Amino acid sequence: MDKLTIRDIKISGQRVLVRVDFNVPMDEKKGVITDDSRIRATLPTIKYLIRRKAKVILISHLGRPGGKAVSELRMAPVAQRLSQILGQQVGVATDCIGPEVEKSVESLKGGHVILLQNLRFHPDEETGSAAFAQALARLGDIFVNDAFGASHRSHASIVKINEYLPAVAGLLLEKEVDTLGSLLKNPARPFGGLFGGAKVSDKVGTLQNIMGKVDFLLVGGGMAATFLKAKSYEVGLSLIESDKVDTASGLIEKATGNGVHLLLPVDVVVADEINTEAQGKVVSVESISPKQRIVDIGTQTIANFSRELRKCKTVFWNGPMGIYEKPQFAAGTRAMAELLAGLEATTIIGGGSTAEIVTSMGLADKMGFVSTGGGASLEFLGGQSLPGVEALLDKSALTSGTLKGLIASK
Repeated sequence: MDKLTIRDIKISGQRVLVRVDFNVPMDEKKGVITDDSRIRATLPTIKYLIRRKAKVILISHLGRPGGKAVSELRMAPVAQRLSQILGQQVGVATDCIGPEVEKSVESLKGGHVILLQNLRFHPDEETGSAAFAQALARLGDIFVNDAFGASHRSHASIVKINEYLPAVAGLLLEKEVDTLGSLLKNPARPFGGLFGGAKVSDKVGTLQNIMGKVDFLLVGGGMAATFLKAKSYEVGLSLIESDKVDTASGLIEKATGNGVHLLLPVDVVVADEINTEAQGKVVSVESISPKQRIVDIGTQTIANFSRELRKCKTVFWNGPMGIYEKPQFAAGTRAMAELLAGLEATTIIGGGSTAEIVTSMGLADKMGFVSTGGGASLEFLGGQSLPGVEALLDKSALTSGTLKGLIASK
């Protein structure tokens, strides 16, 4: 990565404002975190700062409170879980800006950690307010972005604080950029891309950008219905994006032109209803009834996908193969997760629901890398620059004199 990281600057004794992505899944009624993977992912950065006696001020959003305080989305459960993991008390502030917060930060000792209140309780966070960013910046001497999962957003805590503080990358963000970047530059081959989820529109940029880089492209999930429609198959009541049928046709043609082996489902699980009692049946893609909808990939498709993936030395996976939330429609997704966990290959999971799936199955530690950013990873692989990464200082700042004595001694 061509951006400065916390390794490049002096941080001992400094107030270090760290943007983390602690937007963890929660049982809001119970106030219980159901998956702490995102908290654990940023531990290398937090521990690095603690060991060097920095005053660590963590800022994050949680959920979608809509610019107002929501009791179920306060950061106290996150601070409690982080305290347990670190083995030291993590304080939690009542707000993220203002005189009281400034007093709390002022009393913070080196090597100690405080977590500020949910950034999205303030509407100015999502609007990218410069005044809000400046109020946050008053709390620190250095800004560290370790929230890769939010770095595709032009929010105040992502792209504006750098205007008031020296801004560098945390260790997680560095790892995300380097790992995903390796897929675009020099992946071990054969390289396979496995894509699912509901919408083609979410992944068009990624599919177009990696088309000349992958050897195999496998498409399942809800988005497969749009591809099947593009090939004139009946897809029944399956949700398709009508305005993306031509896009899917273009991607199919592009795959052929680039010598990419594109696999679509040859059979699918269909159901009349989508509820806890609904039962599906496997049919070929030629036999989908107008009154049915696709809910998973079929047994032969699982076999076909598995055969091609076993050939790969690198696999990137984003998106479930069916309606994973319903156990009876999760077989395809679970089969892909179990297969990837056993491959002797570099396996990269593209964040979001896919990361939650492999974590819930206890397979995360069997994957090569599990990204913390769903949308961010897709935009990055789509060739788009991420605002939160672009806002950081370039390596060239080491010799430009702009760091004013903050350069770390090597």
